[in-house]
Amino acid sequence: MLQIGIIGTGWFSRVHADLLAQAADVRLSAVCGTSKEKADRLASAYRDAKGYGSLTEMLESERLDAVYVCVPPMAHGDLERELIARRIPFLVEKPIALDMQLPIELEKAIREQALITSVGYHFRYLPSVQRLKAELEGRTLAMASGEWSGSMPQVSWWRRQDGSGGQFIEQTTHVVDLLRYAAGEVEEVYAAYAGRVVHKQYEGVSVPDVGSVTLKLASGAVAGIINTCALPSGVGRSGLTLYTDQGMLAWTPKNLEIVTSEGREQAADEEANPYAAESEAFLHAVRTGDSSRIRSDYADALRTQQVTCAALESAASGLPVKLERL
Repeated sequence: MLQIGIIGTGWFSRVHADLLAQAADVRLSAVCGTSKEKADRLASAYRDAKGYGSLTEMLESERLDAVYVCVPPMAHGDLERELIARRIPFLVEKPIALDMQLPIELEKAIREQALITSVGYHFRYLPSVQRLKAELEGRTLAMASGEWSGSMPQVSWWRRQDGSGGQFIEQTTHVVDLLRYAAGEVEEVYAAYAGRVVHKQYEGVSVPDVGSVTLKLASGAVAGIINTCALPSGVGRSGLTLYTDQGMLAWTPKNLEIVTSEGREQAADEEANPYAAESEAFLHAVRTGDSSRIRSDYADALRTQQVTCAALESAASGLPVKLERL
């Protein structure tokens, strides 16, 4: 019976807690929140779970086999350091930080401990994404076009640059990660950001609400990714389209459309739950030591973080940024 803890009491914590509650030979034993009251509130929904207002207290009171870290971008750092010091495997939700300095430090410590980790790039676990990768085999990618558009999340920390890191780091990172996973590494980034709408609608907004990022891939292909959080609630879309010598591969979170000169084919994900597949792969690794089912560990996620942080740097300087090999 694996004993699991969760850090965080927001929406993602509940998603993971529900999955853990349904998993065989797994017990959600503890929840840590910014206050014991918040932790108790979430823990009360799950049998045998206990709430804590301190991570140190939780780890000293419980014998945990793994921990799920579900906190905002600005909250990373000390949580992971304590888990690494105690050699406790962890699954951490994206993004892994606001910048590059912290995750580089953490990845080095993780590697030294040979610690099992997983990062919440859940799109990688969709059947449509596996089909996308398979379809790219034998094709020459010419270019790619990605998008993440919608409204501004209604949490105060998201509006602050020092809270979320901005939309490209906090949300559009999923599209960047999918591009890397399907099409290969990025070598150069050029970005332009602007504030057009939301700073007029809300107080304390320091994140840009529109952005356009151009990327050069190691393969020689080029890509463009746009994002905005300036749309009204309920309006928006996300996806990635790959343009190849044999046609187009147009992916969205629910469907892959394969377009060739012979026609169109739809590959829907139907009832696939990527969060469940992601969690199962991590728990399997914790239980057996076999991490081959994990599709994004901390070291891999660090390279996605590098791209998103390079875009922030480029937008600030007005110059392209070449990526160093990690």
